[in-house]
This record gives sequence, C-alpha cells and structure tokens, in this order.
Amino acid sequence: MSPAPERLFIGGEWVDPADGHYEVVDPATEEVVGLAPEASRAQVYEAAAAAKAAFPAWSRTRPEERAVILDRAADLVQRDFLAHAEIARRESGATASTARGMQVGVGIARFRRYARGALEPVEEAVAPQINEAGPMGRAGVFGALAVRQPVGVVTCITSYNNPWANPAGKIAPALAMGNTVVVKPAPQDPLSVHRMAAALAEAGVPPGVVNVVTGSGAEAGEAAVDSPDVDMVSFTGSTAVGQRIAEVCGRGMKRQLMELGGKGAALVLEDADLGSAVAGIGTTFSFYSGQICTAPTRVLVHRSRYDELIGALAAYANALTVGDPADRATVVGPVISAAHRDRVEAYVELGRKEGARVVTGGARPGHLDRGFYVAPTLLADCTPDMRVVREEIFGPVVVVVPFDDEEEGVALANDSDYGLIDYVWSGDVARAFRIARRLRAGGVGVNTVGRNMEAPFGGFRKSGVGRDVGSYALHAYSETQAIVWPG
Repeated sequence: MSPAPERLFIGGEWVDPADGHYEVVDPATEEVVGLAPEASRAQVYEAAAAAKAAFPAWSRTRPEERAVILDRAADLVQRDFLAHAEIARRESGATASTARGMQVGVGIARFRRYARGALEPVEEAVAPQINEAGPMGRAGVFGALAVRQPVGVVTCITSYNNPWANPAGKIAPALAMGNTVVVKPAPQDPLSVHRMAAALAEAGVPPGVVNVVTGSGAEAGEAAVDSPDVDMVSFTGSTAVGQRIAEVCGRGMKRQLMELGGKGAALVLEDADLGSAVAGIGTTFSFYSGQICTAPTRVLVHRSRYDELIGALAAYANALTVGDPADRATVVGPVISAAHRDRVEAYVELGRKEGARVVTGGARPGHLDRGFYVAPTLLADCTPDMRVVREEIFGPVVVVVPFDDEEEGVALANDSDYGLIDYVWSGDVARAFRIARRLRAGGVGVNTVGRNMEAPFGGFRKSGVGRDVGSYALHAYSETQAIVWPG
C-alpha cells in the first residue's frame, strides 16, 4: 500500500501543493516512507502572508494563553509518541532509541520548556538617569524600561539530522515570544514536522500562526527567506547555505539566527582519562552516524598518548553494531541519503590521497546489501593542512592529529574556520577550564560531550550567528525596545 500524499499547512488549512509531490526515502531500506508536497514560490509567499496577518492578534495574546497551547501540544505529541518515533526513525535513519529519546522526546521537552518560557518576564528596569535642563527639555529624573518584543514573522529552516528536536527548538520559543512562523523542513525528512503542525493546530494555535511548506529543491527555502513578509530567518544547516541566506537577509535587514557547521576539536592532554575521552569521541561514530555539527570529529592528542588513543578508538569503532535502526542492538545506522554516503566516502578517499592512514572503516559494511551505510572510520597520521582535518565531513569519520605541548594543542584547536563546540580532556580540571577559556568556540565541554540545555548554544566564526537554547532562545526571537518617561 503506497503512503498517502502529504499537504502543505497554510493559514490553518491543509492545502494541496501546486507542484505535486516527491518521495521521502527510508535511508536504511531505500523504501518510500511518504510523499512530501512540492510548494510553489507563490504558495510559500501565501504562507508568509498568512503568518503576517496572524501576527498582530497572536503577539497580543496573554503569555498564559500561549503557555497553555504549547503545553497542550506537548501532551498531544506524547499521546502519539510511538507513532511519531516510528516515522522519525524511518525518514531520518536514526536508531529506534535515538528516534524516541533524542528526537520525539526532546521535541516534547522543548515544547514544555517554552510553555514555561512564555511566562518569563520580558521587562527589565533600567537605572533612572538625572538630566540637567538643555536642548532636550527641562531638568528631571528619567526612568526607563527595556522590553523584549516579538520580531514578527520568523522563517524556520530546519536540519535533517533531527526532525523533532530541531524544529521544536525553533518553533516553540518563537511562538512563546509571540512570533508567527513559516517552517521549511529539510527535504530529506519533513514528515515529522507535518505531525508537529497537526499537534499544534489541535492544541489551539490560531490559523496562520504556524505554517509548513516543503520542497525537494532550493525554491521553497529561497522563497521562505526572500518573502517581503518575513522579518527573521532561523536556520540550521551548512555554512555554505547559511552564507547565501545571510546575503538575502542583509539586503532586507532581516534578523538572523544561524546554527551552522562545525569541526569540533577534541583536545586530549597527556593527563587525560583515556576511557572518558574515547567514549566521548566515539559518539561521532554512533550518534546520528556522525551527522551532527557538535561532534568531536577533530581529535588533537598529546603525542605521548597518540598510539594508545588510536588503538582504543579503533577498538571502540570495531565493537559498534552497524545495521538496521529498527533493531535494538544497532548502534550505528545509515546516513541520510545515497548522495551523502557518496560525499562521506569521497572524503575518506581524499584522506587516503592526502596521506592519512585508514585505521578502521573506510569501506561500506559488507553484511548490508541495501541502505546508505558508512562504516565508522578512523583516520590517523593526519596533518593540520589536510582537507579532512579542516572541512566538515558530517559522517562517522574521526581524524587524529598529534601535538607536542599545550600551546601547540590550543593553536591547532583554534586553527579552524569553525568554532561551534570544542572539548578538553584532562585529569586537571582547573587546567582544562583555563584552556577552555582560550578556545575560540561557542561552547567547550570539559571531560564530557554532554550538554546543559539551559546554556547558550551557538558558534564563533563560520559556525553561526546568535545564541539559542534555554532563555537565550527567547532573547533570540525578540527585539529589545526602550520605553523612557520623566519622573
């Protein structure tokens, strides 16, 4: 039985796409999971116009009302949890446990977090100022208030590596602040976002407040950025696409929140707990099959621990079960598409040509006759100038570079176009914190790859613009207005 075609969600209505449908493919089986709608440029503009029309009323709703709707949406997603997780697994290729816990589970948590966030104060008193008489008027004491106001219509362009957590992390804080949204999911796995929109509509989001448009190519996303009704663009994806979006936003003076690429440095010092470091770095092999911008893909290890680390990482990679994401024993699933598998494999071959040594992996898993699989791959004997060391591969590939002293290690970590999240492993926590302050990255993990979900998230340099997560996301989706009055 073929899957039912999906429709666009515009102005509170499910609308047939003007340009037909395209197939969404399961990366593990290469079977068709669903038929996603191809929005025309005109339909994307209609979605933005609907969001603009809905903005005045939604932005004036009481925060308590927005909180209730977001909480109710979380309840509705929870109600259909297993069905949502199954779709997420099939369209993204994530393992069953990841689809449940890190995709749908985190999506629910983010709706609940920003239900509370809608109630956070948006006004901050500014110290009074005494002004003497002059051209601006009589002498007096002037009070002031800094007020965070919604930006307006926000286009949310989401990444393919997490079809629940990433969209929820944009939509929920944007709505909590009183914005309206046009959501453009990644073309590879848009089906989950349609379920999210349905839950929000059932929860009571008024027509036009949330709109979803999809497309297999660039046209829908471009229209969602250049529409004159859009005030802000929130994008998660590659640096190259982010740069093109930023050019359009610059011409229209549109606000931006950009979470872009990464090439996270994992600095392993001579006194590091190697077991902890290997477990953290090994998440590149397993978590989303390395398709995550925060992964510690660029390992910089003190030369005295180099051989030991290479051996331990190789053993770790070889122990991971690669296979069907539906199987509970599977740790490493496929990458998102055949095209992306080819891209990752091309980087591994490039590493060979550059002189890197393939310690493990480097070929497709022989026991799988279908699906877009890449074996966990470890490249040793790398040098800082290699492209595999400098460029984001976005797959289960780890590169290792040795260093001789702390100064060289820090310099190598900072020698990058990126700066999203770096990591430091050391038995001396005070030393690790001191080094962390020297790293040019938006975040640093000390002896962990774990995250604090209230801490600001974003990157230096080409890894992005702005910060979100926790209350920082509420700030990102707001403008600050000053109100001044005479005392």
